[in-house]
Amino acid sequence: MLHARVKSGRDASAHFDTDIPMPMLRFATLVFAATLAATPVLAAPATPLPQSVPLAPAPAMPLPTAPTVAAKAHILVDFQSGKVLTEGNPDMRVEPASITKLMTAYIIYGAMKRGDLTPETPVTISEKAWRMQGSKMFVRVGHQVKVDDLLKGLIIQSGNDATIALAEHIAGSEDAFANMMNHEAQRLGMTGTRFTNSTGWPDANHYSTARDLARLMVALIRDFPEQYVREREKEFVWNNIKQINRNRLLWRDPTVDGGKTGHTEAAGFCLVASAEREGMRLISVVLGTASDEARAEQSLSLLNYGFRFFETRLLRKGGEVLVEPRVWKGASKTVQLGLAGDFYVTAPRGQSDTLSLAIDMPPRIDAPVAKGQVLATVRAKLGDEVVAEAPAVALAGVPKGGIFRRMADGVLLMFN
Repeated sequence: MLHARVKSGRDASAHFDTDIPMPMLRFATLVFAATLAATPVLAAPATPLPQSVPLAPAPAMPLPTAPTVAAKAHILVDFQSGKVLTEGNPDMRVEPASITKLMTAYIIYGAMKRGDLTPETPVTISEKAWRMQGSKMFVRVGHQVKVDDLLKGLIIQSGNDATIALAEHIAGSEDAFANMMNHEAQRLGMTGTRFTNSTGWPDANHYSTARDLARLMVALIRDFPEQYVREREKEFVWNNIKQINRNRLLWRDPTVDGGKTGHTEAAGFCLVASAEREGMRLISVVLGTASDEARAEQSLSLLNYGFRFFETRLLRKGGEVLVEPRVWKGASKTVQLGLAGDFYVTAPRGQSDTLSLAIDMPPRIDAPVAKGQVLATVRAKLGDEVVAEAPAVALAGVPKGGIFRRMADGVLLMFN
């Protein structure tokens, strides 16, 4: 049974204060005292929170052990809920190699969204970009190449030349672009990451973690879904050269629709992959495997485990009214509380019968209340275990009430 849990407000009068002059307060006391017995004092309601979208029924089963992953670090995360399904050394600093290019793409996509670039914008290839070693798109120095083509070279071929050309076009130099990358990493909460270049070229001061790279992949899909579709392309032709996407999972599993590979001698073989099955999207990160084949196998093993034994459902939509608790001394008597964004929960399959929602309310809410102000917490539980929580916010503001409203509420609080 889903329920709302509201803390008692019986001791609210112990904290009573007022800005009403005492003579007026005494007068108000006389006026209202006779009607107090018939005046209901509204407390925060214990309205049930029914489950609008139940988890899909499935036979109950014990949750099996996650697969063993032969890699330096790995993590499996649900895209919508952010739930970590399994992990190994997720916060260990490792060399991200060409997975770095996800951040380069993220910044380029941001520039396109702002209108600073279009897919047709020409980019002049510098000598530095042309001379860059490692994987190449094979652009020519001094030539102009469209942003769209360079992005395909970055994503599909993992071309270092295309990546540097884009970085220089945006920031003027690759060093300046690395500063932009670090700024975005900080904004996204990638606390274990530092970039020194746009390509993932080996550098002792260039590192990340499995957790941070999963967070980056989630942000890229969430913030730029219209650009993310490029990552499912298996090949493209540039300058009469067919270039093949190095993400083997695009051929092995039709639900895999993007990601990024990486490899250096120090980093090993790495892969960030994303797949979607029946509306559930998972992100896997595998860093430091022994071979190209191993990174594909280990990634697919993680994805299959997540989809087989977990499910994710939308329990509440952002902006939906959950409860309307009492507001004291406000222009209105209640305030609508809801979630700022959609509330997803990931749970083991077969455990939906124990899922419940509860909202923890403060003992008392006083005006003024600002729109978006956090006033309570919504928690999803499986049995006694909290599996997800989110802040409940005011969906509309409640300004301070007039003097008579404040007087009336002041008197009620004195006798409550």
